[in-house]
Amino acid sequence: MENVSIVVHKRDATGTRAAKQLRKSGLIPGMLYGHGKPATHIAVEPNVLRDALGTSAGMHAVLDVKLEGQKRGHKAIIKELALDKVKHTVIHVDLEEVRLDETIETRVAVHFEGESKGVKAGGVLDESIREVTVKGVVTRIPEHLVLDITELDVNGTLKVADLQVPDGLEILDDPEEVLCSVLPPRKAAEEAVEGEEGVEPVPEAAPAEPELVGRKETGEEA
Repeated sequence: MENVSIVVHKRDATGTRAAKQLRKSGLIPGMLYGHGKPATHIAVEPNVLRDALGTSAGMHAVLDVKLEGQKRGHKAIIKELALDKVKHTVIHVDLEEVRLDETIETRVAVHFEGESKGVKAGGVLDESIREVTVKGVVTRIPEHLVLDITELDVNGTLKVADLQVPDGLEILDDPEEVLCSVLPPRKAAEEAVEGEEGVEPVPEAAPAEPELVGRKETGEEA
């Protein structure tokens, strides 16, 4: 996993109201926790988090987190992001402290490589899953897993079991879960139409709940 350094600010005010005020000031509220230590409430500058997410590892980078004014850093991973469903901006981030020799569970992206036989024949690639849950030592977890789809033909599927897994890494997802398939042109078109017909209008007055990426938490915002 790629190592990325970021500097964050420690904050004292907590709760939903404080978080809203923090966002108005241009900062993103967050938490740093792990290893049984008391959670630290933090604030992150949007450009700092954006740069970290913009690396090749994206959500899966190991972060060297430094609290402003402190010399010692904290190795951490992004455990959860909360996104504004309308603006698609990050409104909260949870960071979990880890040790480099520690075994953790995390999500890793799956990259589909090559052009499949089925697509060349006019089929449509349907990517069902783009991430899998893995377990391994922090330093042995890759930025992504590659799945070669070159030989995938029309009506063919590739499953979690088809992934090539590096030594020391365990995939926790169901081996029979489908990652991608190639649909015949006609079926792909029918599914697209069915999807459009099944869309229901959202009432204008309905509030947009934040979209969570990672582990879902409940309760008042920290």
